[in-house]
Amino acid sequence: MTEQIIFAIPKGRILDEALPLMKSAGIEPESSFFDDSSRALLFATNNPAMNIIRVRAFDVATFVAHGAAHIGIVGSDVIDEFDYSELYAPVDLGIGRCRISVAMPSGADDIAMGGHIRVATKYPATTSRYYQAKGIQAECVKLNGAMELAPMLGLSGRIVDLVSSGKTLAENGLVETEVISQVSARLIVNRAAYKMMNGTLPALVERFRLLSGERAAA
Repeated sequence: MTEQIIFAIPKGRILDEALPLMKSAGIEPESSFFDDSSRALLFATNNPAMNIIRVRAFDVATFVAHGAAHIGIVGSDVIDEFDYSELYAPVDLGIGRCRISVAMPSGADDIAMGGHIRVATKYPATTSRYYQAKGIQAECVKLNGAMELAPMLGLSGRIVDLVSSGKTLAENGLVETEVISQVSARLIVNRAAYKMMNGTLPALVERFRLLSGERAAA
């Protein structure tokens, strides 16, 4: 009996770069995947033994970690934030490059008072670890978007967020002050599935590894 693989891919910034890479690996979603009017989240592929789910980036890690999906593509920012022991991230795909940075209003002097600061972010675990290592207690205000509004409206003195060009920060009067980590998309696999589905998943991982190596050498 053929093992059915569920491949989780993220909505948003990584998707456009991930699809050509997946096509090179021989994985193509059904036509309805590209229908903007469709509300479907589960799709067939050109491989009868593989389906694709399209979910939010943070949920890709959760689906794979808990075994609801077997393999996926997600940014290293998400992997670091959740730190799931069930995830194996064997391949840096070299796409979706950006960084997690600290940003503050231009000219602001948001110095930690008594070793304490308030930070708006969708990465509370990453942010807390970063400031703990600096001996600073960070009170994290969890936001899922519109991060740049937080300093403007007095919700926090600084933010921690993904930065690519920095244009959004500049347009909202913020400047990048520290880089916490460089980010790129990774291929992730559920550890238990990788062992149990040894007739399919290791070969698929190796295919992506070779493709990523070819892209890096190009």
